[in-house]
Amino acid sequence: MGNHGERSGPDGAPETLDAAQRRLAALFRAAGLDTPVLDARLLVTAAMGLDAADGIRSPETSIAFECTPTIDGFARRRLAREPVSRILGRREFYGLEFEISPATLDPRPDTEVLVEAALQLMRERHPIGTGGQTRPGLRILDLGTGSGAIIIALLAALPDARGVATDVSASALQVAARNAQRLGVSQRLQTVETSWLDGVDGTFDLIVSNPPYIPRFVIDTLDPEVAVFDPRGALDGGADGLDAYRSLIPAAGRALAPEGWLALEISQGQQNFVSDIAAICSNFDHVLGARQWPDLNGLTRCVAFQARAKT
Repeated sequence: MGNHGERSGPDGAPETLDAAQRRLAALFRAAGLDTPVLDARLLVTAAMGLDAADGIRSPETSIAFECTPTIDGFARRRLAREPVSRILGRREFYGLEFEISPATLDPRPDTEVLVEAALQLMRERHPIGTGGQTRPGLRILDLGTGSGAIIIALLAALPDARGVATDVSASALQVAARNAQRLGVSQRLQTVETSWLDGVDGTFDLIVSNPPYIPRFVIDTLDPEVAVFDPRGALDGGADGLDAYRSLIPAAGRALAPEGWLALEISQGQQNFVSDIAAICSNFDHVLGARQWPDLNGLTRCVAFQARAKT
């Protein structure tokens, strides 16, 4: 250590940004982490209050003594398999930065498929002008919102839409409200502490959800980043992973405006089972059936069902 508590190099000089990143990357690589260099850069620069790009632009920056304990603490947490996003308390999703907490799911890139699908459906049904914007007054409901990532991304892309977000966790809703405030959509978003649609009034043009869909017995076999650090309630879909769909699909069907859409994230191989649940709900257009969207691996990640037209 240096005279002021800095971690010193071989010549006694303070450790540089580059040296700290290399040191952490070596630790992470030895521990078998997937992205050791990226993780090291994000954690070291965050500990110093810098942008991640500074880790590349200014590698010879000396690390102040007060940053060293933070860097070492971050490293210990990552070696315990805590995700970088949880260590930093933030995650980028759909081009926006979201606060996350232990009460919220860590939004993943796969869920961006659900956002894209929902926007496609709304712009197909309600196009105005050449810019692809939708008609004013669209109402969107997000069930089990967590950090609010899905509904806030949708409201940011649809500036005339209004939204309602539900969650059983008051702590998660507080995070969602802070994200909505910071990202400029709070005037158009109402949060409701409830289970799925209980007590939610009115009808909606679009209902979205990324519900718990992992079979209970599978959760403890997942990577620790998920099994240990994501809230169990946001993962546990019951014995077969379909409990949440059985609860929310019938209720969502009744809450959709005529020709409105229910768009859902699903796990691999669940599309037929989820479609079967929707098939017994009289509110959906069963001639049309389910629309499906793949993720980057080509697996069906999102399905959507349309409410019947007025009769």
